[in-house]
Amino acid sequence: MTRIDHMAQALDKKVAVILGGTGGIGAAAAQRLAQAGARVVVVGQNDLGEARSVAAGLPGDGHSAALASITDSDTLSALAQTVRDHYGRVDIVVNTAGFTQPVKHADLDALTDELIDDMFKVNWRGQFAVIRVFRELLAASGDGLVVNVSSISATTGIGSNIAYCAAKAGLDIMAASLGRALAPHIRVINVSPGVVDTTFVPGRGADFNDKVAATTPLGRIGTPDDIAAAIEACATHLKFTTGVTLVVDGGRRLN
Repeated sequence: MTRIDHMAQALDKKVAVILGGTGGIGAAAAQRLAQAGARVVVVGQNDLGEARSVAAGLPGDGHSAALASITDSDTLSALAQTVRDHYGRVDIVVNTAGFTQPVKHADLDALTDELIDDMFKVNWRGQFAVIRVFRELLAASGDGLVVNVSSISATTGIGSNIAYCAAKAGLDIMAASLGRALAPHIRVINVSPGVVDTTFVPGRGADFNDKVAATTPLGRIGTPDDIAAAIEACATHLKFTTGVTLVVDGGRRLN
């Protein structure tokens, strides 16, 4: 068996649910996990057609699309029931959904109570709620895995706004806490990117990316596939890893 054949079978028969599956990192992760043999549920927030388009473009078969909001636990519970009814199992949950808004760190008045609440609701509470509704299915798998997408801003304190940095720091602590609490049947790992070439942060364009690339030790910013490769590794290779945060930033945090 060649290495390619082995990788294509690594996640054979497993079911992966990807929240934020229509975004840059989510769609790349869907491609990676499908290539490794998983049946992927691509979950979008508003546009079912877009989610279906991503699912239709995946290698293999058995993929599907769905909608849910990570800030609405009722829609998450409905999603979990739909996946249970259709597949009978869930082995991997990937939390790539998130939100931010640039606010200069020194502009304390611009970081309003409402924006702070939104930062934590979308970037911490939502991920916890997803894990909560899928816990039973993941535990039944016996080899359940949760991968959250964090950020190096959790440790550098440099990010789109202070509340975003804080929410991501909380997400890293969540991985440590749940890695302990949900063991041995469910592993929880965070993947922590630096700057990634997506439209996630409003207002960041080519000039910003070029500046960051020039000051990153590996000489470029990340691609969605860089992060997706780390997510895939959590599922296929890092079987003895839980409760930790894996940094995938080209050395950006070293500056």
